[in-house]
Amino acid sequence: MERKDVDRTKVSPMMRQYLEIKDNYENIILFFRLGDFYEMFFEDAITVSHELELTLTGKNASLDERIPMCGVPFHAGNIYIDKLIEKGYRVAVCEQTSDPKAKGIVKREVLEIVSRGINMNTDSISETDSNFIGSIISTPDNYIISYADITTGKIFVTSIINSKETLIKEILNIGLKEIIVLSNFDKWIINKLKKEFNICIYISDTIDEIEQYKTLYQNIDDIRFIECIKHLLCYLNNNSKRSLTHMQPVEVVNNSKYMHMDYNTKKNLELVYNISRNTKEYTLMWLLDKTKTAMGARCLKNYIQYPLVDKEEIEYRYNIVSKLIFEFIKREELRDCLYEVYDVERLCGKISYGNANAKDLLQLKNSIKVFPEINAILSDIGYNKHLFILNEIYELLEKSIDENAPITLKEGSLIKSGYSNELDELKKIRIGGKDFIASLENEEKERTGIKNLKVGYNKVFGYYIEIPKGSIGLVKDEYGYERKQTIATGERYITPILKEKESLILGAEEKIINMEYEIFVTIRDEVKKYIKELQKNSKIIADIDVLSTFAVISEENNYIRPQLNNENKVEIIGARHPVVEKVLDKPFIDNDIIMNNDTSILLITGPNMAGKSTYMRMMAIISIMAQIGCFVPCKSALIPIFDGIYTRIGASDDLVNGESTFMVEMSEANNAISNATKNSLILFDELGRGTATYDGMALAQSILEYIHDEIGCKTIFSTHYHELTALENDLTHLKNVHVSAEENDGDIIFLHKIKEGAVDKSYGIYVAKLANLPSKVINRAGVILNHYESSPTSNISTEKVIEKIIHEESEVEIELKNTNIMTLTPIDALNLLYKLKEKIKK
Repeated sequence: MERKDVDRTKVSPMMRQYLEIKDNYENIILFFRLGDFYEMFFEDAITVSHELELTLTGKNASLDERIPMCGVPFHAGNIYIDKLIEKGYRVAVCEQTSDPKAKGIVKREVLEIVSRGINMNTDSISETDSNFIGSIISTPDNYIISYADITTGKIFVTSIINSKETLIKEILNIGLKEIIVLSNFDKWIINKLKKEFNICIYISDTIDEIEQYKTLYQNIDDIRFIECIKHLLCYLNNNSKRSLTHMQPVEVVNNSKYMHMDYNTKKNLELVYNISRNTKEYTLMWLLDKTKTAMGARCLKNYIQYPLVDKEEIEYRYNIVSKLIFEFIKREELRDCLYEVYDVERLCGKISYGNANAKDLLQLKNSIKVFPEINAILSDIGYNKHLFILNEIYELLEKSIDENAPITLKEGSLIKSGYSNELDELKKIRIGGKDFIASLENEEKERTGIKNLKVGYNKVFGYYIEIPKGSIGLVKDEYGYERKQTIATGERYITPILKEKESLILGAEEKIINMEYEIFVTIRDEVKKYIKELQKNSKIIADIDVLSTFAVISEENNYIRPQLNNENKVEIIGARHPVVEKVLDKPFIDNDIIMNNDTSILLITGPNMAGKSTYMRMMAIISIMAQIGCFVPCKSALIPIFDGIYTRIGASDDLVNGESTFMVEMSEANNAISNATKNSLILFDELGRGTATYDGMALAQSILEYIHDEIGCKTIFSTHYHELTALENDLTHLKNVHVSAEENDGDIIFLHKIKEGAVDKSYGIYVAKLANLPSKVINRAGVILNHYESSPTSNISTEKVIEKIIHEESEVEIELKNTNIMTLTPIDALNLLYKLKEKIKK
């Protein structure tokens, strides 16, 4: 049975209530609270039972046909909700808002809508990741993107050129989990984002000005930005159904303040995700993340993805890192304090949202406790900001919230004794009643002579006197016992005095729970008044956590402070790749990277596996580390400030989009040469290998000439097209270098050292040998290679040359064919084997 087929005049009152609420939440799964369960009905039940592999049952709702139903326990609701939103669904959580004991149907109301981008269950969100939801509005010239993380209250707005491909890359770059667009938005983009990148997209045309949020964008003049921000805030306000007073003033993302790196560059350089493992292991984030706080970890990730271009700001970070290296005792004291700080940023979100529990407030109290000590250290090291101390909040939480309080708020035991006189009086009544119950058992045993009598309690029957079967005959009428329940082991009774005390105890218990909840909410609301100060503290703590981490990493790994220059000079001596160095089980072989004013392009040749790609990535990683304020892995470093890094590293087809390796290569190359400036860094690894040899070589040369003549930026270009090395004679700012290798008795030894000049062979067969290709393949490849190198083939087709080679026989083959092994003595066979082996060596 479907919902649309139901005759609502016939259904039960509860089901009619469900249908009326569900009418307002089409295309959203409704979690309908019934006692200790969330129930789903009709289409929602079928969907949820399938997606979560739950049992689909039926419910009789006063209809002839049972309606589909499934349910999940209330206490585990978040687990199931998280699974559903991860699959792309939205969930409306409908709670009971009146006392279930009251007469009539229980009132119910949707208190929140949960989706990927609107999820305050921080237990399900990585502490190092932001959880961004964004609005996108298109204009004739630009796309405007406003995005927010409601767990931290941060909101951003930016604009990009009106290009579909650029928009998609920026969405991936930001990491939007959910997007809201207007109904006239480009359907091609919507379908692409949904199908290829599994991003949730919803349509909303509401752009209202909400009075309480006007201050968030009052300093922004661009009307396009304001419209996009209002679009996002309307959606958040209508769907979160909670207070969003913790949202922070909107930050306009000024891309000119940061080094430009698109999504592909960050992926190729494995800054925060490892391509092959799809994890954070063996990335720059993995290497640098020794932060003590969750806020610091998120801040570090942001620094890595958005390096600075402001020299003064970078140098300021260097100064703090230097001070923390020198003042190592204060640094360790600081990091010990930081270890005591919880995720204050997200705690602010939970407090404002109204779902912070006692554990959250205790974490906040413990964090505030170390603020004074952190402040003192910040002053000592010359840090230019200070924390709000907030002693009043600490004292309030210290005297009010019980350290052993439960996670839930409706069980009592939240508030310390001594905080509320009225609450303490109720607790005394409850204790007195329980003491009476405890003594009643002994009194009844003496009065009745029934020694195995006991007084018990359960939620259904309340307090009772239980008499085992063997003693039931000893119960007399004069005891005033009233039979309440028969159980397998005996009978349970009540007495007037027992019921009187029960009423007193349970009445006090209920009042205590309600009063503690009310007191807790009052305390939480008081803390809420300090959200802005706490958020400012969070930013300072996150920043100093990252800088102290840079100090630790730099000291442990012998990194040095770079020298920044405005002359576009690169002079890095003894450079090391920090991640590769960390995972190698032998010493990393360092290299110099020298690119003065006369050199803008390094053309690298050399064998595969020798270290060309590592050399290129090393240059990029060192530049990024330098521009986030960290010291770098080398002996000395003179580095310019790059305004962007553009890469084409690695070869892979984009099968989803139907693009070949070559198409991907050309797209990334176009992105680089279209956007790079003289102050950029370009890294091209074997560009042009995705097409025919001469096509690839021609394109590679043309691109090199364009970069040299039109852009003039620092470029490292690796290639197997040895013919390109002749460009050194024509392009005055191009310099040949190569990765050295040695041949030794038919094997190759990679030296991993960069030397000046070019090589004229790729050692491909040696690399194939290292890969353990069959010896027959290796030997035949050697024969073919020798023939190519010794025979002019300009007038002979490749097919004919190979056919000729395949039918040629070597001296070893001829001699083996002419030998009758049946007539050989053992010593003759050994001599022959030795002779043939020597021929193979020659």
